[in-house]
Amino acid sequence: MPRNTLRLAVAVTLLATPLLSACGGSSAASDEKAVTVYSADGLKGENGDGWYDKVFADFTKQTGIKVKYVEGGSGEMVQRAVREKNNPQADVLVTLPPFIQQADSKGLLEKYEPKDSVQVSGGDKAVDGTWTSVVNNYFGFVYNKKELKKAPTTWDELLDGKYKNKLQYSTPGVAGDGTAVLIKVIHDFGGKEQALAYLKKLQANNVGPSASTGKLAPKVDKGELLVANGDVQMNYAQGKTMPNLGIWFPAKQGGKPTTFALPYAAGLVTKAPHSENGKKLLDFMLAQKQQQEVSEIGGGFSARSDVKAVDANAIALAKLLNGVDIFSPYWNDIDKNLTSYVEDWKSATGS
Repeated sequence: MPRNTLRLAVAVTLLATPLLSACGGSSAASDEKAVTVYSADGLKGENGDGWYDKVFADFTKQTGIKVKYVEGGSGEMVQRAVREKNNPQADVLVTLPPFIQQADSKGLLEKYEPKDSVQVSGGDKAVDGTWTSVVNNYFGFVYNKKELKKAPTTWDELLDGKYKNKLQYSTPGVAGDGTAVLIKVIHDFGGKEQALAYLKKLQANNVGPSASTGKLAPKVDKGELLVANGDVQMNYAQGKTMPNLGIWFPAKQGGKPTTFALPYAAGLVTKAPHSENGKKLLDFMLAQKQQQEVSEIGGGFSARSDVKAVDANAIALAKLLNGVDIFSPYWNDIDKNLTSYVEDWKSATGS
């Protein structure tokens, strides 16, 4: 089934200005028919045809509430919310682990359990009800199918000279998928020291930092890069308009390819200017119809255990993960130690 293409028919505002300072709050507070979403990138389509585009348009049509949208790396969104803590501008925060746990630990999220959140499995939502996954997803890598006859299979292959200045991964501690690189390498190599030793070697081929993972796939598709990190949902959706994009999962030499769940998790911002509208949007995103459209339109996986998608995208996504070992990171531990992990990564790679 081809993905639906829908032009956004309502005022969804994408703020593309640098995220350096908090916006003034008076205009947002005075507009009662609005809700502001701060989100990690990946769910909004390159051509207005993503899951967010459809959900936000339908939400506005049904409620009259306009969605104002701010996008960036997972860490960026949390840091912006931290800076605005005394004068919140966002109503809903959507980010990847471990940044959703970080937002929770910093008191940025207010307890709210969306309608139908009972259908979300326990590991995909906060015990205290401060956040709930709205789209499930998995970490992955992309490669250029035109330049490479087959996908790489192991981490060691990426040390080859042909990848010099043709490989890039987003920045750990800033981007959710960049942090995921660090988590996966630690898992695959059996510990932090082994992982950092590998990443130090890989740095010889690495182009350099990138705050946003979403900007890497277009470079891979054009051949500017041969390999980059990403995630299954975002890259599968991008693949509809980027024909040279292929998805793969690195393995340790002699081992099986691995990945882990990297869901888009949403929470209501503490003292949000439009708290009731934020609750309505969270309810809407978890509704049966919107969750059924996660794979059909967004190329992701429903967060609800009772939604069994059977569209062509859902079948292709299941096939993509066939033979890949899925492990479960200790997110709370990662949240507590994230700062030291990132500092150690910076030291090892000279970043």
